[in-house]
Amino acid sequence: MKFGEDMKSIKNVRIKDVAEKAGVSTATVSHVINGNKYVSEKIKSKVNKVLKELNYHPNSAARSLRSTKTNTIGFIIPINREDTAKSFFMSIAEGIEEKLKSRGYNLILSNSKEDPEQELNLIKMFNTQVDGLILAPTNENFKSINETIDHNFQIVVIDRLPVGYKGDYVLVDNFQGTYEGINELIKSGFKKIGFLSSGLGIPTSNDEFEANKELSNNEIYVNPNNERFEAYKVALSDNKISFNPDYVLFGESSFQSGYDLAKQLISKEIDAIFIANNIMAMGSIKFIQEQKLKIPDDIGIIGYDNYDWTEIISPPLSAIKQPAFEIGVQAAELILNKIQKPTSDCQHIKLKTENLKRSSY
Repeated sequence: MKFGEDMKSIKNVRIKDVAEKAGVSTATVSHVINGNKYVSEKIKSKVNKVLKELNYHPNSAARSLRSTKTNTIGFIIPINREDTAKSFFMSIAEGIEEKLKSRGYNLILSNSKEDPEQELNLIKMFNTQVDGLILAPTNENFKSINETIDHNFQIVVIDRLPVGYKGDYVLVDNFQGTYEGINELIKSGFKKIGFLSSGLGIPTSNDEFEANKELSNNEIYVNPNNERFEAYKVALSDNKISFNPDYVLFGESSFQSGYDLAKQLISKEIDAIFIANNIMAMGSIKFIQEQKLKIPDDIGIIGYDNYDWTEIISPPLSAIKQPAFEIGVQAAELILNKIQKPTSDCQHIKLKTENLKRSSY
């Protein structure tokens, strides 16, 4: 091989090439090169051997960019165009920003639009722009995120947990909120309670969900809808009410889906609905109003999350309120602590919801 060709070959060796030859992930290779996270001596030796064989040299310019402190934290949210969760995530962003400003940090906000590929592209963009990342993930498995992220900065996950994620997170206790809501409906005399939601995440089937209940949060996908559905079933069981699969419907997170599914549920002669999705609650209420059904005399309603519209309709809608601002404060606290002490133990936070009882049951 000529000298020029040899130099060209060396220059084109990527971290991905090293990972493939060593039979490990790109994240592991990054850990070995940077020495910022634990890797077993056996794996470290294997990676170092491949690094030497391929004559791999980290891009010093890129590393220099990442070694420069930016005093900036990234925040990626997952909002579709029609999604009314904007105010929920904006409240979280306000909590994050308030905490960051008190510590001299800035916030950059971006939206994955519930697109896994877009999420990975945004992470790549943030790799050289931030000191840490707060992520409401769209990818259901952490592997793809882990292989994309620059492991020189820290990450905190909120709202959902991807499969395989073992780091810091802040979640809401969706089980507690839903369980209390269903109990309140039952105490008010409702027995035929429908459940309406957008789709479940991994695992998708009820059998899979039951089989995985005993696993830790690090081993299964934690999706708010899964937890709410599970709480619905447990609350019915604890009150000796049989679970009726005909009373449960899943659809798209949209106004029209809420409208159509409410129409189907009400045709089954239910006497109450727990709606685990805000935009679907709006569609459901529209159908109920068109049918001139009286709330709560003809049908009881509880929605999930507290939005302005839930207080001004007649009658005001009972709702499970999530502590959005506090999620942001806690997530910011975790990311700042992790930046200061990268090797500190991971913290797992679950915040309680509040049951706002109004006049809809």
